[in-house]
Amino acid sequence: MTSLALAVQTRTFRSLRRHRNYRLFFAGQLVSLAGSWMQNIALAWLVIQLSGSPLAIGILAFCRFLPFTVLGLFAGVIVDRFDTRRLVMTTQAAAMTVSAVLAIVTFTGTASLPMVFALAALGGVAFAFDAPGRQALTFQLVGPRELPNAVALNSGILNASRIVGPAIAGVVIATTGTGVCFALNALSFLAVLAALASMDVDALHRVERASTGVMRGTLEALSFALHDKQLRIVLLLVALVSTVGFNFNVLVPLLASSTVHVGPRGFGLLSAAFGLGALAGALVTATSHGASWRQMAAGAGGFGALALALAPIHSAVLAGALLVAVGVCFTLFTANANALVQLGAPDHLRGRLIGLYLFAFVGLAPLGGLLAGWLADLGGTPLAFGVAGATTIVTMTVAAVARSRAGRPKQDVAVA
Repeated sequence: MTSLALAVQTRTFRSLRRHRNYRLFFAGQLVSLAGSWMQNIALAWLVIQLSGSPLAIGILAFCRFLPFTVLGLFAGVIVDRFDTRRLVMTTQAAAMTVSAVLAIVTFTGTASLPMVFALAALGGVAFAFDAPGRQALTFQLVGPRELPNAVALNSGILNASRIVGPAIAGVVIATTGTGVCFALNALSFLAVLAALASMDVDALHRVERASTGVMRGTLEALSFALHDKQLRIVLLLVALVSTVGFNFNVLVPLLASSTVHVGPRGFGLLSAAFGLGALAGALVTATSHGASWRQMAAGAGGFGALALALAPIHSAVLAGALLVAVGVCFTLFTANANALVQLGAPDHLRGRLIGLYLFAFVGLAPLGGLLAGWLADLGGTPLAFGVAGATTIVTMTVAAVARSRAGRPKQDVAVA
């Protein structure tokens, strides 16, 4: 291995090299997130088996994300008030219970659509608190210097599991059925719980805990974000781009079935292409010296341009190649935006501001999905991708102008 390659590898995985607690967390997530993606595929397949209705798949997505839409703004207050490691252990145990119940009702043949929708919603409630909890815990595991690197590595795990999990799920469902996927996912949570229980609590970076009420705490976070120029711009940018642009869970299936006509196997390959690009983007971000507005802007601008390029495409091969590049830009944008929000937050507000970021990113997903579906129904995926790309470019341009007028903020770059 050359000295350059060794230096790049050392930079890319420095959070793992320097922090034992983060190594434990990383290993646990590596197992658990693959199980979570297996469950996502199995849930959709189970709903198809029970209903045969595309509308039922839409209702499933609505049930999964609605809790975050309702609770996302307030979940961060809970994160700021309680021990983060214990909170994440609780949310992971709750998600494990949901998976176990899904396995039981599937094995016993008692699963029904209302029951599956209810369990999906309960899993969504756990996720609404777990997502900001895990983000806040990452800060405690590595501290501010390595935070951008750890956020990028977390994104890398997520996107690697996005490739591996569905592939395993397809084989398992074909050979043994959906119940085994739910059972394996339930077991995968044990890896995270064991990792969290094994951590050296004394090595965690200490943070100031808040003691405010839920409503007052939420308003305090909103006020801080509105008065901090960089946070305000980043959060508004994430909200607009995510709502209009990041609807690939709706558009990629339609691209496969209605535009390039490749069927379910091709749909899997197109999804894997996006995941592969997102993983590559995570590794690029992890190798960089810190989080920056420049990288975030490059990711957003590249995403917008590539979405426009994808709009007229009717070739599966070209669509797959563009989706790899789209995935790279997606991670550059989201990982840097995430780190900039965390680094711009004081300790006592970090959980709440992470909650605001996640609400901007996920909380409006039901509306974004409906918009993407309506545009695709109106003019096919060319119109939907065209609107996504144009909106992203315009939003990024307006944000850049607003930022230049506001002046360069202190947290523009976090050197690791």
